[in-house]
Amino acid sequence: MEHQTQRRDSTRLQTVLLGIIAFALVLFMLVAARFILISLAIAIILFSLTSEAINAIARLHIGPIRVPNWLASIVALALIASGLLTLTAVLVAQANEVVTMAISYAEPAQSAIAELFGWMGADVEAAVLNSMRTIEVPGYLRALAGQAGNLLSAVVLIILFVGFLFAERVWFSAKLENLIGNPARAARAGDVIGSIMRRVNHYLLVKTVVSATTGAAVYGIFKLAGFDLALPVAIMTFTLNFIPSLGSIIATGLAALAVYVQTGDQQATLAVFVVVGMLQFVIGNVIDPMLMGRALRLSSFGIIISLAFWGAVWGLPGMFLAVPIMVAVMIVCAQSPTLRPLAVLLSREGLPEAED
Repeated sequence: MEHQTQRRDSTRLQTVLLGIIAFALVLFMLVAARFILISLAIAIILFSLTSEAINAIARLHIGPIRVPNWLASIVALALIASGLLTLTAVLVAQANEVVTMAISYAEPAQSAIAELFGWMGADVEAAVLNSMRTIEVPGYLRALAGQAGNLLSAVVLIILFVGFLFAERVWFSAKLENLIGNPARAARAGDVIGSIMRRVNHYLLVKTVVSATTGAAVYGIFKLAGFDLALPVAIMTFTLNFIPSLGSIIATGLAALAVYVQTGDQQATLAVFVVVGMLQFVIGNVIDPMLMGRALRLSSFGIIISLAFWGAVWGLPGMFLAVPIMVAVMIVCAQSPTLRPLAVLLSREGLPEAED
């Protein structure tokens, strides 16, 4: 009896050690191949967003002629490629413009931030200013702008991935059935994949509309008040709002900091902070949940954990992809009796299968 107990304990220990080793290997691969994996994840999302549109185009009839599936796929790929290349050119141009402006505002910004500590005494203000001047802001900004050049390589890789996904989509169902070997289980796996695509598509479409509305509102506030940097702040607001919870807070702080650096007026800064903060609160806590509906039932704590993990593994792109990845993990885990407790923890109300 004692021998059997020791054997079970030894087996459990080996299982735990193998699990730790497997997790370490997966983590290493995620970090080592992050450029390819990030590009692949974005390509899958773009493919998911456009696959239904391709099906709709393929069902169209121009008189007696039906639009072939391959033609619809080529048109969609051409639109995606042109859109991504155009967006890359705009982002690189905006990045260079923002860096040029930021360098010109770097010294006033350091002085303005140091003045915030003036109430603690002149010595403290001078110490803060000296500390901030040791930071080579222009060098960091130029290095950040240099990273924008890597966008072109990523875009080309994403276009290639999307093209191959379009080419393989016709045989996806047959491959899935042959891979699993059971038609019923293959159909269930297809339903799971379809559920992931629908929820992620809904989330991204709603988030795009909400983020664009927020960015346009911030642009209008800056223009009406006569502040500079309206467009860069609006673009940062639009982009950061794709990061749940933390993005809106960072965007609000950056908007207020931009006003304070320009004017040095604490009252104007506070007013912008309050107005933009209220705007973010109303859109994020009223309009966003109303549009999102029940399609995205994720735990707020789980979102923070996902942001921290994928941010540490893949950096800023990982934070943008954290929610779609979390949705996929929750839905997949919900299908397994062993992993269902994890899906329940990731869901907001303990209902991972709920879907409008």
